[in-house]
Amino acid sequence: MNAALLIDFGSTYTKLRAVDIAARRLIGSGQGPSTVATDVNLGMHAALEDLERRAGKLPRFRYRLASSSAAGGLRMVTIGLVRELTAEAARQAALGAGAKLVGTFAYRLTQSDLQKITALAPDIVLLAGGTDGGNMEVVLHNAAALGASALSCPIVYAGNRAAADEARRHLAAKTALFTDNVMPEFNELNIDPARAAIRKVFIERIVHAKGIDRAAAAFDSVVMPTPAAVLEGARLVADGLPGARGLGSVLVVDPGGATTDVHSVASGEPAPGVIPQGLPEPRVKRTVEGDLGMRYNAAAVVEAAGSAVIAADAGIREEEVKTLVENLSANAGFLPATADEKAFDQALARAAVGIAVRRHCGSVKTVYTPTGPVTVQHGKDLRGVEALIGTGGVLAASPDARAILKRALADAREPLALMPAAPRLLLDREYLLYACGLLQSVEPQAALELALEHLIALDQELADERTGHG
Repeated sequence: MNAALLIDFGSTYTKLRAVDIAARRLIGSGQGPSTVATDVNLGMHAALEDLERRAGKLPRFRYRLASSSAAGGLRMVTIGLVRELTAEAARQAALGAGAKLVGTFAYRLTQSDLQKITALAPDIVLLAGGTDGGNMEVVLHNAAALGASALSCPIVYAGNRAAADEARRHLAAKTALFTDNVMPEFNELNIDPARAAIRKVFIERIVHAKGIDRAAAAFDSVVMPTPAAVLEGARLVADGLPGARGLGSVLVVDPGGATTDVHSVASGEPAPGVIPQGLPEPRVKRTVEGDLGMRYNAAAVVEAAGSAVIAADAGIREEEVKTLVENLSANAGFLPATADEKAFDQALARAAVGIAVRRHCGSVKTVYTPTGPVTVQHGKDLRGVEALIGTGGVLAASPDARAILKRALADAREPLALMPAAPRLLLDREYLLYACGLLQSVEPQAALELALEHLIALDQELADERTGHG
């Protein structure tokens, strides 16, 4: 009973990791096609069979914990008062909770807005607006509009505390949760309570709506959405635990078939003399680039990077890039076979990672004022990040994961982008970061040691050495 089974009900595959808690080692991995649309038990059974084929007879598990991004992830709409302020704070809370943001709205909701929200078919709506004691009129208008709408999904209220009682009456006919304001004071973020409320709704209601609970006999509980599990894993390896050091500030990049996710655990504060602009950045931050997928959105990656750039990077003709993109659009399950296809796939991954990290990180620019020029910063300064971690199947299967991750580093040709300058390059080759994010909820010390033990150092001079905990 020293083993744990850690499950990811993904959109494409149900993935399993079995770990020995006492020995801090991976027992084995398995996966099967996700079958959420029909019977989730079929995919789970196939994954267990695959695990047993690879690892031999399975032990009894003390813990069987699951996360899920199945059926396209946790679809969420956020609503705030001002797009750059409370709407942005709500957006950060949603992404940090592991949601797939499908719409952001600001100001007073119109009938057209309500029709758009209904058409988006969200799993959860996050309603924010106004600082505590500030503007009440807009958030109450929006609460009344949502209360009278045809929406049936849960609504999380994280707006002006002074308006909460009246908002509760407007939302009485809906399933509504009330939590702390995401922006209690002007320019002050407080997104963790909203994140916790979103995850609570996910566990209690969305798991059932997506049919995951039909496999309840195979696991103890669904702990959180998979992206949130990866974020918790990143936080764990960055911060460590009392008496057990982590890696320090980290950036985690996960290029996938539909999106490229980037997670950072770092303060990102401006250098001396640089003036921050915009909302304060959360120390634990996640961004999702929905147009940077290696399969479903390959055409968008090529468009963002430039087909000539991709062709030159892959060493193929530009006309061949166009043909390969057309093939991917018709077959999202494409696996590269020829040398040119493999070279194109790696160039696509390098482009997706570079663009996604550039968007996640902050930037600086010079602004001229009556007293002279000043340097202002938007977003997080991640130049000093100590570790850059690659995770997910694209990097795990790559013949040169180091070359992909290097695209996330600062580039002299883009001096205004605040990307990591000289971090350690690490690979989560066994895709354990999500598993350790789950495991830390019950066995934090084991989760930390397991994660650190299985991060592979990619720095050239350390290529065959595990991290300092190995």
